Amino acid sequence: MPLLFVGIDPATEKDKSPTVWVDQETNELVLQGWKPGAELEAECAAFEVPGHAKGIPAEEAVIRVPARMVHMIRKACDVVERADVP
Repeated sequence: MPLLFVGIDPATEKDKSPTVWVDQETNELVLQGWKPGAELEAECAAFEVPGHAKGIPAEEAVIRVPARMVHMIRKACDVVERADVP
């Protein structure tokens, strides 16, 4: 999986590191973030979206990233969108 590093939260401690990458093979964003905690995860799992089952599938995860990383996520989105252009 050829990952392209986009950015890391500059305001976190050295051993904590919400990070944004782009998987250049699949054109997907790859995000590392904080675990949401049981209460927030339960709220997400209980959320109803028409046409979808409640819950969080075993192969999916809920994560939190700080709002100060929005510009990094936008940059990653730009990379993925450019890759889709022939």
